[in-house]
Amino acid sequence: MLPGGDLKSATMFTPGKRKRMNLVAILLNVFVPWVVFCVLFALVSFSFHYQHPTWTWVFVVLGYVGVLALAIFTWRTKQRNGDPMWFGFAVLALFVAVTLAALLGDMNFWYNMQPFYDIENLNTYPNVDPSVDRGQQRMDAGRAYFTQGTKVDVTKSMGFKNLDIYCVAPIVKTGEKPDTYDFWAVGTNCCSGNSPDFRCGQYANPRARSGLRLMREDQRAFYRLAVQQAEAAYKITASHPVFFYWLQDPVAEMESWKEKGRRNFMIGVLACSVFNLFAVICATIGFSKIGRFTW
Repeated sequence: MLPGGDLKSATMFTPGKRKRMNLVAILLNVFVPWVVFCVLFALVSFSFHYQHPTWTWVFVVLGYVGVLALAIFTWRTKQRNGDPMWFGFAVLALFVAVTLAALLGDMNFWYNMQPFYDIENLNTYPNVDPSVDRGQQRMDAGRAYFTQGTKVDVTKSMGFKNLDIYCVAPIVKTGEKPDTYDFWAVGTNCCSGNSPDFRCGQYANPRARSGLRLMREDQRAFYRLAVQQAEAAYKITASHPVFFYWLQDPVAEMESWKEKGRRNFMIGVLACSVFNLFAVICATIGFSKIGRFTW
C-alpha cells in the first residue's frame, strides 16, 4: 500500500494495474452452467419427460426464471457502480445452457427415447397370421412376430409423396389372399411412389418376419393415404391398417434407439463442458486486459 493511501484507493482499478483474478467467480462460471445443462438435458431426454411431460417443461421454465433473476441482479449491481462482468457472463452462459438443454434434449427424446418408451409400453404378439388376424385385434401391438411364410408383398406397394415419399407394402402369408390387408410394412424415401418398387427396411432379408410398430403420429396420416392409393390401384381392402417397420430383430432395433439416445446425451455433456470451459478461458483473458476481475 502506498504511504498515506487507504485500502479502497489501493484496490481500485487504475491504468497499468490489474486486479487479482477472482477464482471463485471463474470456477462457478465453469461448473454451474454445465451442471444446469446436464440436469435439464437429462430431464428432457429420458424417462422423466415421458412420465411427467408437464413437470419437465416447468423445470425448463424455472431455468429461464433463474436466468432472468440473475439478469436483474446484474443490472442492479451495475446501477450501484459495481462490477457486473462475471455476473453478465453467467447470465449469458446460463441462458445458452438452458436453451440448448431444452432443444437438444427434446430432439433426442423425440427421435430416440420416446419411440423406445412407446413400444416398450405396448404389447408383443407372437405368431401373427396376416391371412387370419385383423388389425382391430392388434391395435395395441408394439412388436409383432409373424408366422412362417409371411413376407412383404412388394407387388402391391405404393408411395404417397408430401416432400418425403411415404412407402407402404402389405404384409401377407405366401399363397394366401386375405379379405382385408391390415398389416403394412412402411418406410420413407425407399420407393419411387409411382411403381411397385418397395425397398424399405429388411424387405430382402428372408429371415425377417417381424414388425416394429410405427409410433410417429405426424407420419401416420401420410401412410394411410398411401394405403388408400394402394386400395384403389390394386382393388384390395384395408379395413384397419396397422403399420410396422419390417425387420428381423425388433428388440435389437429398439436397443439401438436407446443406445443412440444415451450416446447423444454423453456427447452433449462432453461438448457442453468443452465449450463452456473455452468460453470461460476467453472471458478470463478478455477481462484481464481491461483489469476487472471483481465478481
